[in-house]
Amino acid sequence: MTGPLLDLADLGLDAGGHLLLRYRLAQLRPGQRLRVRGRDPALAVHLPAWCRAHGHRTEPVDSTVDGPQETVDGPQETVVVRGERDDLRWSAAQRAGTPGGVESHPPARWGMAARGALLEGGGPVPDFDLDDRDLVWADVAPRLYAHAAARQWDPATAVDWAAPLAHGAEVEAAVVQVMTYLVENEQVALQVPARFLGRLHPHFREVLQLLAIQVADEARHLAVFTRRALLSGDGMGTSSAGGRASLFTLVQEDDFSLATFLLSVLGEGTFVDLLGFLARYGPDPVTRRVALLAMQDERRHVLFGVAHLAQHASLEPALRDRLRAAVHRRHDALRDTAGLGADVFDALVVLAAGSWTPAAVRLGYRRVRELEARMDSGRRRRLARLGFPADEAAELSALHTRNFM
Repeated sequence: MTGPLLDLADLGLDAGGHLLLRYRLAQLRPGQRLRVRGRDPALAVHLPAWCRAHGHRTEPVDSTVDGPQETVDGPQETVVVRGERDDLRWSAAQRAGTPGGVESHPPARWGMAARGALLEGGGPVPDFDLDDRDLVWADVAPRLYAHAAARQWDPATAVDWAAPLAHGAEVEAAVVQVMTYLVENEQVALQVPARFLGRLHPHFREVLQLLAIQVADEARHLAVFTRRALLSGDGMGTSSAGGRASLFTLVQEDDFSLATFLLSVLGEGTFVDLLGFLARYGPDPVTRRVALLAMQDERRHVLFGVAHLAQHASLEPALRDRLRAAVHRRHDALRDTAGLGADVFDALVVLAAGSWTPAAVRLGYRRVRELEARMDSGRRRRLARLGFPADEAAELSALHTRNFM
């Protein structure tokens, strides 16, 4: 008998020999033969069974005798004839799309499969309700994730926590109050995207990655704002009922697009202006630094939210009606609340004033009012980017919560 030979020595098919067998068979054309030799006692049983399961057949070296035969050298030897299919499990298998493509409606049965993978039949059929590309996708998502991954920063090294705090106790109390307010808002900014991660079909992995890194960003912001608040050892500031009520409406929103709109486009967009304000008027290097670093992250969150909703609105014009209704619904829910706590507003005035003279306080007050105007202008621009006319954008911006987020 001539033909290629696979000598397994004493390696059994149940100990890895099947890998060598499959590798050598893959090099043959259907109908070609491979001589298989080995000393494992179970080879006579395992080899025919494995071949039947994978679409091949065995023939003895001596066709008058059934089964592997002893040669003069001692090992068993038989012949495997390669079949048309080398693994029946994959004979009717389909792929979960293509590695670089994004399907409009990936089937639920794709489940946890990697995009582009060959799917074996069977397995669980998970229920991912966010499975419509138009509802979750943004073409900018892969680039934003790459940017986010490259721009991660370590609070231990990115901030000089030993920098001196040269201001007085009253100014430090204002910093602590603002940081307490930031911590509350960042807790919700973390919770909202985290709620949707388990509902998003894994096929949209770039959006999953982006939301996951957004959650990581917010967790880091929580850490640095808390650390800055406690830097002087005086504890945290106050928490207003109206502020908590405003934030709770964000946690309650169950619709992915509406939650993205309220949090990222309106809330975090407004927060970018607030963090820029603190990066400019913070009384110490630590406050200015943590505000600047967080602002850079928040800009990315806003960019994804606007890009996602602009793309969604271009495909579903009725989305703007739902966005408009969400703003009105939230405004009505918060109509009787006080909005931004007086403690936070006054603390911002103190930080912007820089000193306790009447002229400085007047300047600080004007700067906070200018901040509110910038926030309003920014919301109008983002609403216009989503297709709202200028007058309607102004109306919706005016209805945004007074608590900024």
